Amino acid sequence: MALKRHHKIMIGSLSSILVIILIINTIFIYILYAQLQINQDKLENEIIELQVDTQSKINELTTSIIQTRESLGELDESLNIELGELKASVGDDFSGIAKNAVQSVVTIRTNTGQGTGFIISNQGYIVTNAHVLVGASKINAITYEQNTINANFIGFDGTFDIALLQIPGDYKTLKLADSDKVQIGEKVIAIGNPLGLQFSISQGIVSGVHRTGINEIDAYIQTDAALNPGNSGGPLINKQGEVIGINNFKVGGGESLGFALESNYIKDTVNTISQQVLNQTLIQ
Repeated sequence: MALKRHHKIMIGSLSSILVIILIINTIFIYILYAQLQINQDKLENEIIELQVDTQSKINELTTSIIQTRESLGELDESLNIELGELKASVGDDFSGIAKNAVQSVVTIRTNTGQGTGFIISNQGYIVTNAHVLVGASKINAITYEQNTINANFIGFDGTFDIALLQIPGDYKTLKLADSDKVQIGEKVIAIGNPLGLQFSISQGIVSGVHRTGINEIDAYIQTDAALNPGNSGGPLINKQGEVIGINNFKVGGGESLGFALESNYIKDTVNTISQQVLNQTLIQ
């Protein structure tokens, strides 16, 4: 049966509507897809920017951690040094320095008396006071291990009361400090054999520097560390375990008035003796 005219119009209208709906849906879907694509691109860009920013912050944090570790390492090293010096500067904590230093100290015993000396070279060269050897025909050095060894007389300097001896063997040595850097008030220890009491240690402070000695030369450190007969020729040692002077004399009638020849004068005098007698420099 043939469609009537109004039926055809209706069907045509419906078809047109469907086509329009399809076109509109297509356009909507395209717009939606385009918007989604834009949002996706924007999100990806934000993610990339975030990753770059995060990586930059991670790099900054890593650099900061490295710098912090280096700073802590320097601080730790500095603290260790300061703590070491602090420990060495108070009470019993000087014992570690004394324990090491005393092994390089010897008792000087002659047929006329005794004193102290200390080893400055692993070849067994010993520094002491020249007056300890006055009138002696035989010189023995008694080491910390209580070995008695015949000592060879090398030479002396009467102006600074310095004598140089040598014993055979290999020994621990004491290093001379720069006495120009000695500070008034710094703590020191004196090692010697007062009244025959071997390897005795007394503690004090530096009371003055560049004091005038019996030789009228401003070359002496004044200390309140106890010095007695037998201490002559022994070392005066700072908190670094270095020799800043050789204990030389004390003022009679006064308390805590000991004097030690400054280490720079010891060095020059010993080298003068060794160059004249041995044709070599012992102390660099």
